[in-house]
Amino acid sequence: MDSLKELINLFNSTDKRLFRQFLQRKNKRADVKNLHLLDLIETDDIDGLNKLYKSERNGDAYHALRKRLQDNVLLFLSQKTFESNHSDTYDALRLVVVGRFLLENDVIKVAFKCLDKAERLAEHLEQFNLLNELLLLKLQYAHLSGAEDLEVLTARFLQNQSDMQREAKLNMAYAFLRKELQEIHLEGKIVNLTTLIMTTIKKYKISKQDLMTYKSIYQILFIANEYAAIQQNYGLIERYIHQSDQFIQDQAKKPAYLFYHISILYYLANFHLRRRDFERSTSYLKEMKDLMATDTRYHTLFYLRYQLLSALNLFFTGFAQEAIALLQKSLASVKQSSKPEDVEDLRICLTMFLALCSDRASLKQLSLLTRTDAWYEKKMGMLWTIRKNLMEILVQAQFSNIELAMSRLNSFRRRYKKYLLKTSEERVLIFLNLVEKHLLKPDVAFDAAYRKAVLNQLDEVENNDIFTLSFIAWLIASLDKKNAYDVVLTLI
Repeated sequence: MDSLKELINLFNSTDKRLFRQFLQRKNKRADVKNLHLLDLIETDDIDGLNKLYKSERNGDAYHALRKRLQDNVLLFLSQKTFESNHSDTYDALRLVVVGRFLLENDVIKVAFKCLDKAERLAEHLEQFNLLNELLLLKLQYAHLSGAEDLEVLTARFLQNQSDMQREAKLNMAYAFLRKELQEIHLEGKIVNLTTLIMTTIKKYKISKQDLMTYKSIYQILFIANEYAAIQQNYGLIERYIHQSDQFIQDQAKKPAYLFYHISILYYLANFHLRRRDFERSTSYLKEMKDLMATDTRYHTLFYLRYQLLSALNLFFTGFAQEAIALLQKSLASVKQSSKPEDVEDLRICLTMFLALCSDRASLKQLSLLTRTDAWYEKKMGMLWTIRKNLMEILVQAQFSNIELAMSRLNSFRRRYKKYLLKTSEERVLIFLNLVEKHLLKPDVAFDAAYRKAVLNQLDEVENNDIFTLSFIAWLIASLDKKNAYDVVLTLI
């Protein structure tokens, strides 16, 4: 998509109105075409764009106009973000800006109060770059009456420099691990996670103590969770879960950066869900909910993810109707600011719940998953997109839309066969072949060899994941004319 159009698409109706006012205030001449260009971009008026400058020689003027409009969009977004963001980090940054202004205008006492408050916030949030700027400002004005002792300030500044170096090493290690993870995911690279993490720690000279922060624990858990999802085996990351759990317990009475703390609890809840320890998963979700209740910003940020895990725990412990009602309520509460990825997660789970319970409403939910496979691959990941496509085949088949199911099956094979072979995921293709045989010849359900091949899917370690078991349960239920949800609960 065109970059300028992408930026404008970030605006809601109120933003668009305010941006127009912003441009009108900036326009000094009546013949400026930026508002006209904005209208044309919003309405996708290609003919109008071509007529904006009639002469071909005015192509340069058109591109200059686009460049100025894009610069104004970025300026407007930066001002809007700074003014409307109420996070502690932005509060600290605002205080530093105000403190600098006051010092430059000789309002010394209030200036240092602002900087002291900003420093407390920045220390709590481990915002070492902001602390660096703040302490440099304090050092610059350390000669003034009311300033802190120079030696004390210098010691804090040098300690913060050390903290900045430590954080830089952790961020480089995290970036390297994310890159490796991408290669595992897209290219089927074979890697032992523990060896990879230990090698990375050694490569960037990171000490064990450096790893004992909320941010680093969060980063390691993120990597471990993604790795386990790709391998579809959460047992591979058990040691990291135990270490994270111990860290959380050790830090119980210490102040934490809520984003990282809540994120860690989310990963712990997800791990125990995928390992079928639903009681422990629910316990972590309760802790997560209690922390979310302390700050409306984080309640908004994590609400849909919390609802998703809560519904999954309910569903796989036999409370299907409660789980369905919870997801329906969550989708009804979706706001414009909700992350599309979180919304799609809820919708695909609701589709799965309804289908496993033989509810035709699943077809309606399936029709609402309208984004392209390319979007899903980019935003949700290849594994998510593959599952979504497999589910679509099974749901259509379940409600006797056999031709449509076969069409989807053939499209899936064309798009993903090469990728699945490259990443050593032949078992997905084997499962797909079993589905295809049943669609083409339903009587195969009575064939002993076929039934054995279906049940053999349960013997593979990689197929012990709750979502994979749900797919296998679908096929078993169709063979035995049973309710798929009952089969899922039996397998779980």
